[in-house]
Parts: sequence; structure tokens; C-alpha cells
Amino acid sequence: MQQLPPCPECGGIYTYEDGSLLVCPECGHEWSASEEKEEESGLIVKDAHGNRLSDGDSVVVIKDVKVKGSSSGIKAGTKIKNIRLVESNDDHNIDCKVPGIGAIKLKQSLVKKA
Repeated sequence: MQQLPPCPECGGIYTYEDGSLLVCPECGHEWSASEEKEEESGLIVKDAHGNRLSDGDSVVVIKDVKVKGSSSGIKAGTKIKNIRLVESNDDHNIDCKVPGIGAIKLKQSLVKKA
């Protein structure tokens, strides 16, 4: 019998197959095995609402952000185009250019996909 991966949501080890889906009986999360392979192969960045982001996406800032060295900061509702995802130890995984501010790194929890 093959070893099935743990649940990506809760980490439960009692996953089982239901057709082409993998199911976690502990939290009820369902996902496909192909999604599991995709997630292992690269950087996964999700916005504040759980939508997956990729390079070149446009995002909208969901709350005001203070910026060091700037008196104005970034207002909620500011649209940022052509983001780039980077690996980071802290949650600043989005490289972008903000109109009126310049190049900056943002946390993924401060944006939503446009």
C-alpha cells in the first residue's frame, strides 16, 4: 500500500483516496494529487483571501500600509500591477513597484488578487 501525503490544511495523517481526490477525514479538506505535486515544485504565495498569486499578477492593497522613509505610505485600494514573487524568510514575498513610492516588498497578507 502506498503512503498518502498528509493534509495540507491541518496536517492530518489519515488521508484517503476518493476517486481522483485525496480527502482528510479530520477537517474535510479535499484536494487532487496533481495539486500536491505542483505545490511541492515551487514557491506558493497566497493573498489575504487564499487566492494563489503568480508572477505578473495585479493586486490591490486591502489596508493602509506605513512605509519607512516615506511620509505618505500606501493607501488601501491602491492597485499594483506586474508583481514578482520572491523567496523570503519573513512574509515579504511580493516584489513590486508602487506608484508614487517606488520599488518595495509587500507581505502577502496585505493584498488581494485584482
